[in-house]
Amino acid sequence: MSVKLYTDVHVRRAVTDGLRLRQVDVLTAQEDGASELPDTALLNRAQALGRVLFTQDSDLLVEADRRQQSGEGFSGIVFAHQMRVTTGECIADLELIAKAYEPGDMSSRVEFLPLR
Repeated sequence: MSVKLYTDVHVRRAVTDGLRLRQVDVLTAQEDGASELPDTALLNRAQALGRVLFTQDSDLLVEADRRQQSGEGFSGIVFAHQMRVTTGECIADLELIAKAYEPGDMSSRVEFLPLR
């Protein structure tokens, strides 16, 4: 089973489109009607849907750290700094995560892009 992704409002549409062209299961917060949720609720929503959250919002790293420290689980976060990764790198690395990892591999984990 592959990893399903969930993107927040900070992710460029080109990333989502590129992933879909590569047959990666991705849902945006906008499509889900969750574009205005606060970080905690957004991470809860991704977990409820069984999806790993891809974000470029560093505030979500604070929430992930809090949950890791308290033992409160989440379905995983992939983070990419907007200025340190290209659209192409995001697409390639997210495709690799989605197709090579199992959903449980990302449980309460944070991955940083680029992978290389």
